[in-house]
Amino acid sequence: MHVLIRVHMHISFISASIFLLVLIAVLVACVKTGKLTFSASLAAGVTGSCVFAGAGYTGIALLGAFFVLGVLSTSHGKERKASISAEEHHEQQRKPGQVFANGGVAAIMALLALIFPVYADTFILMLAASLASAAADTMSSELGTIYGRNFYNVLSFKKDTRGLDGVVSLEGTLIGAGGALIIAIVFALGQGFDLRILTIVIAGVLGNLMDSLLGASLERKHYISNDLVNFLNTLFAAFIAWICR
Repeated sequence: MHVLIRVHMHISFISASIFLLVLIAVLVACVKTGKLTFSASLAAGVTGSCVFAGAGYTGIALLGAFFVLGVLSTSHGKERKASISAEEHHEQQRKPGQVFANGGVAAIMALLALIFPVYADTFILMLAASLASAAADTMSSELGTIYGRNFYNVLSFKKDTRGLDGVVSLEGTLIGAGGALIIAIVFALGQGFDLRILTIVIAGVLGNLMDSLLGASLERKHYISNDLVNFLNTLFAAFIAWICR
């Protein structure tokens, strides 16, 4: 028994060491390529460490999938975005607040899974839902700006200016749903293919809708910031996953 415990601890130490080295390498590359500021890389390191501690490789795969989708969506067609969306500045370099806004709920869910292991499955599902919402929001905003045809205010359903807070398009909404589906599939690869996939997609889509509602109402009036909107939409998605679990 003692030998098995020592072997398990040795394997865990190796896994943690490999994760730490890979994480540092990725963060250094992100700073070098201008994807993250130095302070944002530290925030990302803390977030990633929390997710790994509580959700293991499934959590890191989910976080990594969101990061890749976010980078690709933000980088895609940036010249066109600049020309058609003068109201909105598309930053390529993420700051600490943006890191926490998108990944903070995931980190919190992972820590709760670590503290309350009996409910770990639920918290990891909520983690996945929060990242599904973050991915849906990022992809619908970044790619919907390019591929959307008709744009509407989510509150009034009247035509509105592309790129403004709370303005949506059918194309952007569908792209966002696709992002949530990708996160759900990554979750399923680690946790198994079942109805939780549908839960994650629904939570991601509703979280993205909440983002638009908050954007059209509170953010547009400058009552709350975009970072807070992003944090709240991921928290809402996690809550939806908890209800639907």
